[in-house]
Amino acid sequence: MGETDGAATQPRKRRGSARERLLAAAARRFYADGVSATGIDTITAEAGVAKMSLYNNFSSKADLVMAYLDARHEEWLGLYRARLAAVGDGRGGVLAVFDAYADHAAFAYERGFRGCGLLNAAAELPAGHEGRDVVRRHKEDVEALIAGHLEELLPGQPEKAGAMAERLAFLLEGAMARAGLESAGTRVDHARTMAANLLDQL
Repeated sequence: MGETDGAATQPRKRRGSARERLLAAAARRFYADGVSATGIDTITAEAGVAKMSLYNNFSSKADLVMAYLDARHEEWLGLYRARLAAVGDGRGGVLAVFDAYADHAAFAYERGFRGCGLLNAAAELPAGHEGRDVVRRHKEDVEALIAGHLEELLPGQPEKAGAMAERLAFLLEGAMARAGLESAGTRVDHARTMAANLLDQL
């Protein structure tokens, strides 16, 4: 086989690798339509790849769902780290968590903002599903980040910092739930203001 023959057999990369396109398509469809309502054919058609490509990259739809949940967590962490880079103290760190959620709410979603994509997916998964563990860990990580920043504001008072972190995490989750129902991030903005007021009282 000559060099030109070899080049002709190389697959053309269109909008990234097949795995990246499949994951991006799954993210759009899972968020807009739900995990259960989204079939493999829908995802492969939107990604512009053959069905076999999906199984070359993911062992099953369940595997794709897990990859989606992991990617959603990493996406949020990226938003949080970008916000955190612009602040210099514990107060700013706590508010960076709220800002990262507000940034997520501000994305141009196909059918509008529907709340936390991780919680939406978890609500569709049966009890004991490993995907629910991924979502639980994400929420625990968020609360731990808040607690870490509060410990800067409350040195030597880890119990108080932990209790306040739980309160702020509940405030954030409640705001996200209402924001999802209202298809707007306004509630998250209000929750950030409430959080800032609580921090000013420490």
